[in-house]
Amino acid sequence: MRNGILTFALLLFCAAGFAQEALNNETVIKLVKAGLSEDLIVTTINSSPGKFDTSANGLIALKKAGASDKVMAAVVLKASGISQSAPESANPNPAESTSAGTAHAPSALPSGVDSIGVYYLGKDGTTWQEVPAEVVNFKTGGALKHYASAGVLKGEMTGIIGGNHSSLSLKTPASFILYVPEGRAAGEYQLLRLHANADSREFRAANGGIVHDAGGALRDVADFTAKKIAPRMYLIELDEDVDRGEYGFLPPSDAPIGSSIPTASKVYSFTLGH
Repeated sequence: MRNGILTFALLLFCAAGFAQEALNNETVIKLVKAGLSEDLIVTTINSSPGKFDTSANGLIALKKAGASDKVMAAVVLKASGISQSAPESANPNPAESTSAGTAHAPSALPSGVDSIGVYYLGKDGTTWQEVPAEVVNFKTGGALKHYASAGVLKGEMTGIIGGNHSSLSLKTPASFILYVPEGRAAGEYQLLRLHANADSREFRAANGGIVHDAGGALRDVADFTAKKIAPRMYLIELDEDVDRGEYGFLPPSDAPIGSSIPTASKVYSFTLGH
């Protein structure tokens, strides 16, 4: 019991020390790594002057350092000039923290992200570059048809992409940002494993979805976790456990052409290695 009290007192002393200076992203990361509770960190943020980087890159750095959603929400609210009355009132979504119904977005888009699409983090660790988009054609019943003119088709289909590898080669770990259209979410995108042939890459689809193999598992879909970092913006990180090979992010389609064909006419492709 006594050791617990001494430990808590030491944490309070550390927090008080940081409170004597203007906080920034780096000091918040120090508090997180020192093992302070999120409520104590939020209280410190609320009661101290601070100048925070709430751009997407700034929020990504906080997230990677282990900051909780509650801590990140406090950072965004503090940067917007709004303080929380208590730690429990923190909005768990820092990109959409509100006061009187007004959303407070990060102060700037990440460097290089300027339009809807898929982006990867460059070697410098700060600049984002666009993943190239390639046209997908679909083959069914022995005929090859472009998505835009295929109409509503039934049965199994094969998505075909020209060339046996992508022009973009990345190594794991690899970070991506999905900047999605209004009304869309990261869960509507699919990360596909593309099977390389002599002069093309392909994946199978049917009835608007990906074909299941005999064992019931998704043959051509790879799992991924998306973290919302700003309105319509999601961070995806692929680590060393992901198999090397050809991949592509398949976005949803806005074309009202029915649900019995795959949901995109393009794929954001890349080759992944270790």
